[in-house]
Amino acid sequence: MKKISKHLALLMSILMLAMCLSVGASAADKPFYVVLGDSIAYGSGLSNPVDACYGKIIADTCDFDYANHAIPGHTTNNLIARLSEEAVLADVAKADIISISIGGNDFLMNDLVGLMFDSMVKGDYSEFDRIGEGFYANLCEIIRIIRDANDSALILMQTLYNPQQGYLRAPYQQGADRINAAIYRFAEENPGEITVVDAGTALGDDAANFAGDDIHPSAAGNEIIAAEILSTLNEQGVTDKTELSITSEGVDFRISPIFSTMFRMYGLFFHILSVVFGPLFALSK
Repeated sequence: MKKISKHLALLMSILMLAMCLSVGASAADKPFYVVLGDSIAYGSGLSNPVDACYGKIIADTCDFDYANHAIPGHTTNNLIARLSEEAVLADVAKADIISISIGGNDFLMNDLVGLMFDSMVKGDYSEFDRIGEGFYANLCEIIRIIRDANDSALILMQTLYNPQQGYLRAPYQQGADRINAAIYRFAEENPGEITVVDAGTALGDDAANFAGDDIHPSAAGNEIIAAEILSTLNEQGVTDKTELSITSEGVDFRISPIFSTMFRMYGLFFHILSVVFGPLFALSK
């Protein structure tokens, strides 16, 4: 009887060890999802971005390990510098999936007054062209750095959307068009290097998808981006999940209407200038 007990105890120990090893292997096999970029990727339209941004929604839905290295205000130049940081590059090196949202600040953080004056008043879009070319060159460098560290990760590159409703919508679209054209150009010239996630089309122009600052995605907008990413992951065979799992409801960032009103007045000001002085610049061409 003692021998049977010993054998049973040994068998139980072996089974428990096997279960522990199985659980450990399962945890180690969880895909690692890394988010890079700007305030859109960070979730700046939310009061609870850490818990409810689209990257966290995807991680929760697909049970991914997850790291978000996005920084509000970052341009492509900033992202290149960020990729030299040891902790960021280490996560990039071991990532299975990398989401990138970058480019809006390449023109928003530029000489915005000059851009608006040239495009709205003078009808001159050459500076947007220059910014688009600069974005393309930086995108090439960003992907090169990532691929030097990790040659197998699925890189998801998001298109830029247009959150503007007033007179600034047209010039903002000029910037978004150049950024998006550069993204698709890179995808076409470098097959297999990136997979484009068309967040711009998915978000559309519904004001409910954007925060009160007229810049960032709202809670609803973050869910739309997450759904677009999830659909892409499905197409790529990364997950069989088809429905988002929302573990923490997004809370829209509350901002005084004064901010958005001033932003729209800014657009109105340049519109008035275009009406008054636009014909003069048109005649001088």
